[in-house]
Amino acid sequence: MRAPEFWRPGGGGLPALLLSPFSALYAGATKRRVAREGWQAPVPVICCGNVTAGGAGKTTVAIDLLDRLRRRGVEAHGLLRGYGGRLKGPVRVDPERHDSRDVGDEALLLAGVAPTWVSADRAAGARAAIAEGAQAIVMDDGLQNPTLAKSLSLLVVDGGFGFGNGRVIPAGPLREPVAAAAARAHAAVLIGADETGVLAALPAELPVLRARLTPGPETAMLAGRPVLAFAGIANPRKFFDTLTEAGVIVVGRQSFADHYPYDETDIRALLKEAEALHALPVTTRKDIVRVPAEFRDRIAVASIGIAWDDEAALEGLLAPHFPAPVPEPLPA
Repeated sequence: MRAPEFWRPGGGGLPALLLSPFSALYAGATKRRVAREGWQAPVPVICCGNVTAGGAGKTTVAIDLLDRLRRRGVEAHGLLRGYGGRLKGPVRVDPERHDSRDVGDEALLLAGVAPTWVSADRAAGARAAIAEGAQAIVMDDGLQNPTLAKSLSLLVVDGGFGFGNGRVIPAGPLREPVAAAAARAHAAVLIGADETGVLAALPAELPVLRARLTPGPETAMLAGRPVLAFAGIANPRKFFDTLTEAGVIVVGRQSFADHYPYDETDIRALLKEAEALHALPVTTRKDIVRVPAEFRDRIAVASIGIAWDDEAALEGLLAPHFPAPVPEPLPA
């Protein structure tokens, strides 16, 4: 589904006002739920969460952390609910056997970097991962899920959308009040420029890591080429803007709802439009796994990464949980 327009920054008005009583009920239910005590895993658990419904960049952050921990020599496993998939888990994601209808699109992305588990019960998923050798758990989403205690919680925020109109579901996009989420976070991750007053809405004492989305190597290879870009993510504009900034000539763009399940009719229409524009159809890594398999080799994929303004600050957050190994003494 697409988020209502009145959820956007500056939105609200009569629809939000009429829905406010339901928002109070939603916020109260979330407050009671997150107050429960979760299972304390014997390994570090990092949660990349957000406070808004829809994407904020948390999957990109989770992928970066999984790769970062791998390079440290830590056997980190990904863990998520598997939104859009039919499997409740715990199940280890196998890209050769599972598709987005089984485990969701985000799980397939994480599984391309590290062993990944889908589990509606996050604690059960963590137990399964640890039994298979996980030395750390990186959660994609789950800040409002209390079943698994977190060692480090990152509140990921998209600078372009921020906290929307600042209201709780259904009057706005917030899963809970910003102050409540921030109180459980160890740091915030602000992706992109602060266009919506994010910093002013966060507690002054909460550390904020600044980051930006960057084009991957496939994107750079598209520079100078005309493309028809399409995306079914929470904020397709971010993808289109990243292509343009990388020098790609975006002659057409199509936005779909987040997690949109493309069918043959959708893709044939996109291919026909691309042909009329003399352009190459291009989409995101998250979208391509939802495209029918027989069409994937006709569509380019432009990956997106993340660059941190202060790598040392991020490493400083990780260091207490993943101390550097003590070198063995040299023989006498």
